[in-house]
Order: sequence, then structure tokens, then C-alpha cells
Amino acid sequence: MSALLESGDTLPHSKFEPVEGLVFELLVVRYLTTNGVMKIWINFGVNMNKPLLIIGNKNYSSWSLRAWLMLKHAGVDFDELRIPLFVAGYKGKLLSCSPAGKVPVYREGDLLVWDTLAIGEYLYEIYPSLWPAQREARARARSVSAEMHSGFVPLRMAMPMNIRARGRKVAMSVELEADIARIKTIWHELRTQYAGAGPWLFGPYSIADAMFAPVAFRFITYGVSEPGAVDDYTQTAVRDPLVQEWMRDSKLEQERVASFEVGV
Repeated sequence: MSALLESGDTLPHSKFEPVEGLVFELLVVRYLTTNGVMKIWINFGVNMNKPLLIIGNKNYSSWSLRAWLMLKHAGVDFDELRIPLFVAGYKGKLLSCSPAGKVPVYREGDLLVWDTLAIGEYLYEIYPSLWPAQREARARARSVSAEMHSGFVPLRMAMPMNIRARGRKVAMSVELEADIARIKTIWHELRTQYAGAGPWLFGPYSIADAMFAPVAFRFITYGVSEPGAVDDYTQTAVRDPLVQEWMRDSKLEQERVASFEVGV
């Protein structure tokens, strides 16, 4: 539960009751609005005995989805704190949680890890199944994940993740077409090579699949298709029960971010 107060307001009555044996805290963020009004954002009841993942909007935040899937597929029991992005005061809330001022952020006790791949690598040291077991496959999985992490800027800009949207069409550029072609090649090559090991890019689920999950949503939203390995993998990604859980939550959100609502 959370509340947004202006300076001088009193704390609203809360029915929050601490659970015996657990340690809770109040996450308090003070920030100035654009007109200089001091506001306080309070999140009640963060369980300090459980890891915490701080995320953005489930409909739009692709990086939040990636880290969330890594944790879920690893079987981590964690709480999540959603901070809606691109609304008044959101940056102050993010900076209170991480020096980078971005999502996702993973907190485990006194440890704070930010950036999606950093979270994935930290989890891998505890849950080694998150990367392929074989060294050469693991190196390739890291390579395509890093490529996703640092590249495909034209795709990100022209086709932002918007899970609720369908049938959107955007203008194609040479750079966007090249990004789409490269992703199709990655998926086709990996699914051809590892088809006998399982349904995911490297057979069993890995961080690489979490990294490309938002692209599957983009392909569906903007009508990107190719019969065979590409379309099959797109469907594998979005039919994942954990992805379906994320999708259901995204449809309950009320925020609408204009910069993500592209295409006609």
C-alpha cells in the first residue's frame, strides 16, 4: 500500500499489521514537484526479510519485465514494488531506490543491484541454470543477450513495448528493417541449432529468453511475422505462464504514456 502526501498532511490511517517474525519498513521519499510543492511518497509494509524488485509500468517497461522473468524462472520468492514511470515525481522515487534512477532495481538485504544484466549475472551465481550449462552455448547466450542490451536502438525507438496494443503500424526505416532482420536471424539460428534440447533459444530457459521476451511483444503489437522458427518462438515466449501473469497485470494498469502509444 502506498500514499502520496503534501507537506503538512497527516499520515492516513492504515490497517497494516506487522507479521510476527518479519521485519517491515516504510519507504519514504520526499521530492519537489515542478511548482515547488514538497510531497512525500510512502510505501507501507516492505518486507525486509524478502528480496525486493522495483519495477516500472508492466505495460511499457521492457527492462522491468526482463529482470522479473529472471527472478521468476529462477524460483526466487520476492516482493515487487511498482513505480509508474513518466508521471509527476517518478524520477525522485526512482533516485531514492537506486543511484542510477532507473528500473529495475533488485534489493536483497543490504545489497542493491541495478541494471537488468547485472541482476541476471548476480542471480546466475546462485542459480546457475539461468545460463546454458555448456561453455560455448553460455558464451553465445551472453553475446546475444549483451547485443540485445546495448543494441537495437532503432527498434526500441520506433516500436516501444506496449503489451495492450495490437494492430499498430509504424513507418519502416532502413535501420529498423535491419534490426528486425538481425533479431529474426538470431532466433532462427538458435532455434535451428537447439531445437532438440527444448523450446527456448538454447533449449532450456535462460537469461537470453528473458532478454528477448519484450521483442516478442513488439513483434505481436506491430505485426512483425515470419513463418517457421520466428513465429514459433514468438508464441513460445508470450505463452509462457509467467509472461501471461505479467500480461494480466499490465491490463489492469490505468496509466497511458503518450510516447509509447505509437502507430496507427
